[in-house]
Amino acid sequence: MSDQRITRHPVLEIPAREEVTFTFNGRPLRGVAGEMIASALIAAGIHIFGHHPRDHSPQGIFCANGQCSQCLVMADGLPVKACMTPLAAGMRVERIEGLPRIPEDDRPLPGAEIPVHEVPVLIIGAGPAGLTAAIELGKRGVETLLVDDKDRLGGKLVLQTHKFFGSVEDSYAGTRGFEIAERLAAEIEQLPSVAVWLGSTAVGVFSDRVVGIVRGNRYCRIRPQKLMVATGAREKMLSFPGNTLPGVYGAGAFQTLVNRDLVRSAERVLVVGGGNVGLIAAYHAVQAGIRVAALIEALPEVGGYRVHADKLTRLGVPIFTRHTIVAAHGQDHVVSATTARLDEKWRIVPGTEKTWEVDTVLVAVGLAEVNEFILKARDFGMQVFSAGDAQEIAEASAAMFTGRIEGLKIAASLGLAVGEIPEDWYRKAEVLKSRPGRIRQASPPPAQEGVFPVFHCIQEVPCNPCTSACPIGAIHTENDTITGLPYREEEKGCTGCLNCVAICPGLAITLVDYRKDPDHPLVTLPWEIRRETVEAGHTVAVTDREGALLGHYAVQRVRVKKEHPRTLLVQVRLPAELAKRAAGIQAPEPAIDPLEVYQQQPPPDEAVICRCERITAGEIRAAIRSGVRDMNQLKALTRTGMGACGSKTCRPLVWRIFQEEGIDLKEVTDRVDRPLFVEVPMGAFAGIDRRRDHE
Repeated sequence: MSDQRITRHPVLEIPAREEVTFTFNGRPLRGVAGEMIASALIAAGIHIFGHHPRDHSPQGIFCANGQCSQCLVMADGLPVKACMTPLAAGMRVERIEGLPRIPEDDRPLPGAEIPVHEVPVLIIGAGPAGLTAAIELGKRGVETLLVDDKDRLGGKLVLQTHKFFGSVEDSYAGTRGFEIAERLAAEIEQLPSVAVWLGSTAVGVFSDRVVGIVRGNRYCRIRPQKLMVATGAREKMLSFPGNTLPGVYGAGAFQTLVNRDLVRSAERVLVVGGGNVGLIAAYHAVQAGIRVAALIEALPEVGGYRVHADKLTRLGVPIFTRHTIVAAHGQDHVVSATTARLDEKWRIVPGTEKTWEVDTVLVAVGLAEVNEFILKARDFGMQVFSAGDAQEIAEASAAMFTGRIEGLKIAASLGLAVGEIPEDWYRKAEVLKSRPGRIRQASPPPAQEGVFPVFHCIQEVPCNPCTSACPIGAIHTENDTITGLPYREEEKGCTGCLNCVAICPGLAITLVDYRKDPDHPLVTLPWEIRRETVEAGHTVAVTDREGALLGHYAVQRVRVKKEHPRTLLVQVRLPAELAKRAAGIQAPEPAIDPLEVYQQQPPPDEAVICRCERITAGEIRAAIRSGVRDMNQLKALTRTGMGACGSKTCRPLVWRIFQEEGIDLKEVTDRVDRPLFVEVPMGAFAGIDRRRDHE
């Protein structure tokens, strides 16, 4: 197997997997049975899946979520999305060069009538919202069909190796995302009224109130009494020169490769976007042994939780606010990327360009609701419910609450006696959706004796698992609210159990123990990166909350709590004056020096806006300046939005260009939506199993 596979990880177990052989353009390769073709190719060091027919530009992956169609390949003679198609032994995979040819075969194919299946409830999407809704319905015996286009339950939970925020009682706080997915999936298995279709893509909602679903290679028609949409969100794209080069990924695609498929898809990355998605993706990169050159954010402050940013800073990852990406460079793959500082009017400051030698750019600039199913269902008079990111972009902990709430609403709409939905559920859901609160400078405890925790979280966020973890109930949050900062009730003492250090999702609690040596107290620091670097006797670089180096100290002992085995508790002795300032350990690899840069300012008109058709910002601006005020006309003139993805990625960027050109958006006619939201082989509508019939 390729050395691009992740063979060790501080959090994820590396399973034994069946190896299979396949070919790519006739070249024999080895992969893992059932993994996505895209992951197998990238693990083999192949990032170019084809070339665009318009300008022969290299095509790779961007979303790894079936949304953008950039990863199209031929598999056993059929065009498929590489990120959504499982690898099979002996599979023949080929690049698509130009436009795929229709097979020269005029034999009539046998069709079949496709019946309509009636179900009480159909849930599209088996992420945190869809799962919790299905659980509420299943507990009440409601016949429910849960469909998802992935090969396992959990949605984006499957990609999350960090511990969740929220509360232990309500949203599994202190538990890692992939473990939450496993727990919810186990609950679904115990509910006989819930049927699960994996590898099943919902492709459209029609006027006869039927939902079309491609299950495997077969087309199915489902008419639900109640429709629940929990389809999550898609990542937004940035427009900059080089934005379609292989190596420019959405952060979710990167997490899919690294955390789900255990593929080390990069060596050095630049992360664009300082929300929780970008901060967490950068942390996941470090966990996988990938160097993060820097994280940049256009806003004056990172938009995600401060504890996530502090974790990166302590690991030596530089974070630059008021910065943007100018361009990604390379011929067939990213080899570098240029950033620049922004002034208060969001303009690039000349002379501040810096170029980083990276092979990957992670774009994490926000999410957009996948809500087309909701809108179309409403147009056709269906009773439709929504939850999670399809309803409102928020954290997964909030999605679990909205799923539960909507599940009960559906049950009530079917005439079941569910009683009143607890008002507390609504309140908690809103709290979990809330943006990070104010930042306050907290003073460490004044004590210089005994043992006690030090809380390094200084921002109000919805999180309190430390209060549940304390066996003597000594830890509280201000005003007993989930967003209050934590503190210890000193009169209750501290047992030194380390539960609070192990459970904290932000790795923002340490324990200081003066009992054996008041001049050199024992400090316990949480660690989730390379385990072999913190063994007893090793020297580690200890930092404060903001990443400033406090010194190098020998590891005395490494402990693990059985409830949280993937968080190491590293104990070092520090001088008393530094003990309460210590917050973390720096990564052993030095960060790339931000001064090693050169200047470059590519023309912005080169930026590709429509990935599918390779239409640039300059072409769109020219059309707008010629008088175009209709998205459909723009499509007819330039092909913008005509590609396979159905303008999922380019549409928001086109609207932005209209605004930048000074056009009142009220004067612009929006484009007409397609009846199908996902590409479907035409034969599927005739009931043809294209893979079987092709063979």
